[in-house]
Amino acid sequence: MARNTPPRTSRLARGAITSVAAARIGLARIGHSVRTPSEQSQADHEAALGRILFGALGQLRGTALKVSQMLSMHPGLLPDGVRRELARGQHQALPLNRALVGRVFRQAFGQEPEALFDQFEPTAFAAASLGQVHHAQLAGHGAVAVKVQYPGIAATIASDMQLMRTALRALAHTDMPLPAAPIVDSVMDEIEATLLREVDYLQEAEELAWFAEHAAWPGVAMARPIASHTRAQVLTQQHLPGLHLDAWLATGPTQAQRNQAGQRLWDWYLHCIFALGRVHADPHPGNFLFLPVGDGDCHLGVLDFGCTRALSPAFRAGVLQAWSALLQPASAARDLQVLQAYQALGLVGSGLSAQEFSTTMPLLAGMQDWQLEPFTAEVFDFRHKQPPPLPNAEQQRVLGRHMAGVPPEMPSFERLWMGLMHLLTRMGAQVRTTNPWVHRHALTTRHAHYTPRR
Repeated sequence: MARNTPPRTSRLARGAITSVAAARIGLARIGHSVRTPSEQSQADHEAALGRILFGALGQLRGTALKVSQMLSMHPGLLPDGVRRELARGQHQALPLNRALVGRVFRQAFGQEPEALFDQFEPTAFAAASLGQVHHAQLAGHGAVAVKVQYPGIAATIASDMQLMRTALRALAHTDMPLPAAPIVDSVMDEIEATLLREVDYLQEAEELAWFAEHAAWPGVAMARPIASHTRAQVLTQQHLPGLHLDAWLATGPTQAQRNQAGQRLWDWYLHCIFALGRVHADPHPGNFLFLPVGDGDCHLGVLDFGCTRALSPAFRAGVLQAWSALLQPASAARDLQVLQAYQALGLVGSGLSAQEFSTTMPLLAGMQDWQLEPFTAEVFDFRHKQPPPLPNAEQQRVLGRHMAGVPPEMPSFERLWMGLMHLLTRMGAQVRTTNPWVHRHALTTRHAHYTPRR
């Protein structure tokens, strides 16, 4: 697709792209089935399928690229080779030309951007899957960042999600280890709901204002929105200084700066999850800025509050109950506590016996250990954190028979936890991870009175 053009919005054109991808997946399955099986051939097969999917999503652009990014951050949903290919989505956005930017402003404000701002840079300094960001100057506010949504994006969400479901069904007919259909469906439903929220910049402005007021944390900055210059497709907010992760790492930050930034990120997220019950649910590297301020200190800027999630008290209590049990030494009593926590969360049915659950626990152990590994040391060194283990096809089938469903908050929570682990690993941070919510949890309201480390 040519540079500086909006994504294709024709349902017929987008459907044709997905149909071709589904056919190519089928051909790849046939080709793989006649080869001598090996660990390398399986890895190559997964990567090939991932490239087919990503190739289709790359042609669709828009929400399809966002779906690619979000799917890549769901642990255990897709084979690792497929997931790695889809993770490329966050690096593929192309900016709009000046005429299309002007069209968005005329529709939103009835004016060109140059008439609304003292100064407006027509060339975007950042481009993402749903929109792009421009520097501007606004009287009374100084430097601001203006996010402009790509034309036609909102109209493609429903059809793109249906097309992506078609592609995943084609993938499920291969020998790839996908979860049971109800679990995949629940993840896709959650992604669709998230996208619908993300394309409403008025709602994002409300979320941004809420987090800036209620989720304040030392050394963590969140821009405030400017309501007078915000509409459903245009969001104006304070400009935050700092470098994105790759640019910051290229400056050679000290270990002390990596640790400080990582500590602030960890503490802020745990505070949002367990104290506020409201989280920024899209922790990929492009949504954070790093600003060294001397003496081994590094401030953190948080961007893009279009993807947030409320976590109910019952869900948070269930997570704490499960985590606290899993951190205990292995025993039948511990497994029973985990079963009760999973039943409370709705992950397994109330009729599942302890004996039946004991056959499932080993299949879950790899991912459980990976999620909770940071809590096993007072100071955890994320430089050595390994990628999450993924169950094979047979393990997925066994899990599918026992898992009852997915709580509505779970897909967002697992995605944000995986994203947080990945971000801290990329940063190479050593973080004090001892936390009273997890280590002292006894199903009381003790965590409600937690005094955060400053």
